[in-house]
Amino acid sequence: MDHKEKPGAMGFTQQAFPPGTHMCMIYTHEAERRKIIGKFLESGILGGEKVSYFADIMKPEEVRAWLLDLGITLPESDGFSILAAERTYCPDGTFVPEKMLDTLRAFYERAIKDGYPAARVSGEMSWALKRIPGAERLMEYEALVNEVLLTHPVTAICQYDVNKFSGASILDVLKVHPMMIVYGQIVQNPYYMKPRDFLKTHLAAK
Repeated sequence: MDHKEKPGAMGFTQQAFPPGTHMCMIYTHEAERRKIIGKFLESGILGGEKVSYFADIMKPEEVRAWLLDLGITLPESDGFSILAAERTYCPDGTFVPEKMLDTLRAFYERAIKDGYPAARVSGEMSWALKRIPGAERLMEYEALVNEVLLTHPVTAICQYDVNKFSGASILDVLKVHPMMIVYGQIVQNPYYMKPRDFLKTHLAAK
């Protein structure tokens, strides 16, 4: 992929970031999560991007109602979709990182082929706490996402509820996301490790 795109708006901050920015939102308050993610999705819709949301805490119809209540006009085309996170990440009942990475690549390629200027996604990562086979490989997947986004620059926010994930899991989350959202601003993550460095230490610890 050699498709070049200009830095884009995130919606919840005046900062602009290049497509392919991989962010984590580690949150404690639901209201804060909804405000930031709502603005992120709205910004993508207004920019004509292909946007997808992976829901787990809420059912897809609840997400739609929440966004409509925020006054966001949702397109009727396939430019915007709300999908069940578990079905998206684990379509066969097992989480296989390589398959989800292919899904991410295909999402971007389809967006560009269909004429969208860019693509963005956000997912509620609580699905990984449901004892789904393969879910223990989530951090491996998150690390490899950074390599995929170099050629298929989907802008992504991964949502982690600090009240549900363990402290050790949250530390790993920080190690695999180059950018993080802090008080509504996107900042460079000082804990981030390059994918291959993280995988070397992460897999060796198992």
